[in-house]
Amino acid sequence: MTPFTYERAEDPAQAVQAVASRAGARFVGGGTNLLDLMKLRIEQPRHLVDLSRLPLAAIDETAEGGLRIGAQVRNGDLAADPRVRARYPLLSQALLAGASGQIRNKASTAGNLLQRTRCAYFYDPHMPCNKRTPGSGCAAMEGHNRMNAILGASDACIAVHPSDMAVAMVALDAQVHTVLPRGGGRVIALRELHRLPGATPHIETQLGHGEMIAAVTLPPPPPGRQLYRKVRDRASYAFALVSVALVLDLRDGRVQATRIALGGVAPRPWRADAAEQVLAGKLAEAPSWRAAADAALAGARGHGGNDFKIPLAAHTLRQTLTAAAMAAPKRA
Repeated sequence: MTPFTYERAEDPAQAVQAVASRAGARFVGGGTNLLDLMKLRIEQPRHLVDLSRLPLAAIDETAEGGLRIGAQVRNGDLAADPRVRARYPLLSQALLAGASGQIRNKASTAGNLLQRTRCAYFYDPHMPCNKRTPGSGCAAMEGHNRMNAILGASDACIAVHPSDMAVAMVALDAQVHTVLPRGGGRVIALRELHRLPGATPHIETQLGHGEMIAAVTLPPPPPGRQLYRKVRDRASYAFALVSVALVLDLRDGRVQATRIALGGVAPRPWRADAAEQVLAGKLAEAPSWRAAADAALAGARGHGGNDFKIPLAAHTLRQTLTAAAMAAPKRA
């Protein structure tokens, strides 16, 4: 491991200044991703600023009827919170589908959002990876790419974002609240937090150096049935091949509104706007589900080893829509 210095932040303003004032400084919360990358010498920060003692570990009601989730809320605590389970079951389901109990009890909300890809070539310093070493190439293009992206990728990078929680939060229209080094903060729609790779896959989010996530807010819970479905290689402790986060609101057998986000298929949690538009006002039946899946996967491109993800994602979305419709309460 490369030597580094360390300090424990006492308040958010100190934390952002400590990182912003040093090249190569990084925040560390739960450390479940960063410390692994440091051991492999993929991440080599010169200075770590520990956020774990900041007063950002509360889940509070908002005046609008939503929830404000502090950046240091542990994934296990968030999944178990009675308000989350009752009002945002989609989020609780997604969290419980990710990692292991031990990791969920250590991983933080902000850290989950900012975790880096699990692409095998990113984790192998002996292989070219534009995300790790800009300009070196993308070994996954012609290599073992079974886990890689079919949507939103570029010729420079086909890595996927690994978070389950972020997919659910995108479907719930969450917003990220940050603290800026110059003072104040800003609000970013979570669906816009992560950048598509384009020609600069090493720039992964909209956050500037020293900008810190302080909280995530959820708006009031949307009407309708919420469901998270994850397809993976084994029953636990595995990243998604494909996942679907769904909110489906039906009335008189017709779709009033949907929110659909896909995971395991793109460099960021993928909001399927086209599928949502196709479903508006449609009968809740198989032809509508097929049309939505076709719209969601329009433009999807496989790279050999991950070609199977295109039909798998379409099938998973259709099945999730079917399950949500069958379980939805009848509304007059």
